[in-house]
Amino acid sequence: MIDWTGVRERVLALGAAPGSDRVFGAMGHGFVLDAPLTLAEVADLEAWLDVELPEDYRSFLLQVGAGGAGPAYGVFPVRREGSDCWRWNGDSPEELEPGMLAEPFPGGPDPEAAARILAEQPFQEQFEDLADLDAALETWEERLVEVQYDPRSTAGALCLSDEGCGLTVWLVVTGSERGRMWRDPRSDGSDLHPIRDAAGSPLDFAAWYLGWLTAAEAVCGSWQP
Repeated sequence: MIDWTGVRERVLALGAAPGSDRVFGAMGHGFVLDAPLTLAEVADLEAWLDVELPEDYRSFLLQVGAGGAGPAYGVFPVRREGSDCWRWNGDSPEELEPGMLAEPFPGGPDPEAAARILAEQPFQEQFEDLADLDAALETWEERLVEVQYDPRSTAGALCLSDEGCGLTVWLVVTGSERGRMWRDPRSDGSDLHPIRDAAGSPLDFAAWYLGWLTAAEAVCGSWQP
């Protein structure tokens, strides 16, 4: 069990700290947190998702906030939309389909399918007419994007944070990587991979978030109100 005691207060205090604007992403979240969810709201959220959230993220929602200030440009806030659905408010490569969260996280796009398409890349020497080359490249790129951004490549995971330039961070909720944070650099043409600490150990949500908070406080000289 993670003890989040005092974490909300530490985060909010950084909003008034000298030099807090030097913390990466601070201009995006402003060290503001949504109110925590209630037990009834979390139960409703999990029922809607048809999965149990990892314990450290679940307790964060209950004790710290439903989202807001956090690593990079913050943690996407989860909010109820209407009377029967929830939404993580932020830029995500795909719309969340609750039923897919119950499927085991595959670790990203199918590498064999991507490799097959990459091997079929059109090149100029294959075409006499540049217009034909452009058309072939456009079709090829569309096929590659379909594989790279297939929604099932991130089944079993929640997109929780935006690192800028299309880079995002996911929390795995189902499968062998449950509870771990993964970085998504597909916009740079790279594969998803687990986020690790300096010793090479994978990070869970609590280690990811608390590591950010400690680093942010260090930027501000461990300022205390």
